[in-house]
Amino acid sequence: MAKSNAADLRRLFLAFFRASNFSYGGGPAMIPLMQAEIVKKYKWMDDDEFADLLAIANSLPAPIGTKMSGVVGYRVAGWAGAFVATAATLVPTALVMILLGSIIIGFADSPHLQAILQGVRPVVVVLLAQTAFDMGKKALRDKITWIFGLAAITIMLLFSWLHPAFLVVASMLLGMALFNRRQSG
Repeated sequence: MAKSNAADLRRLFLAFFRASNFSYGGGPAMIPLMQAEIVKKYKWMDDDEFADLLAIANSLPAPIGTKMSGVVGYRVAGWAGAFVATAATLVPTALVMILLGSIIIGFADSPHLQAILQGVRPVVVVLLAQTAFDMGKKALRDKITWIFGLAAITIMLLFSWLHPAFLVVASMLLGMALFNRRQSG
């Protein structure tokens, strides 16, 4: 944990404010923007560390943006950094939802709003696909990790009613059993 200073706190606020407020589509859509801020712009960690942190964060309850901002903020500037980064992620969005939510709902059937949404959805899909591709290059390193990934896709397609948390917990337990044995053997 690093000691906080005003410059670190300002950078944390700006990074997570941008990632949170320029993403569309919820938490997963924030991931590519967070990666751009955390890894590329500020170099608080490298791609491997980011992928590891994202994997850990995805295995815990709560929205991904909140978990990522809190952990990165803590790593960069201690508890003050965790608070600032999390606040930058949550507060602006909450205010927008409170202040503008009713207006947006009133225009839900507007052709203009529908056109905007139709234009932005494919971009969000591409951003998520790019993040998945980048993470896949690092996560799918050998035959066993490919088997994990293919098994997860198969289970998700065949058992769409199954909650994703089951896959996360099952893969954690299986990974612990397989990879601990492999590393200690």
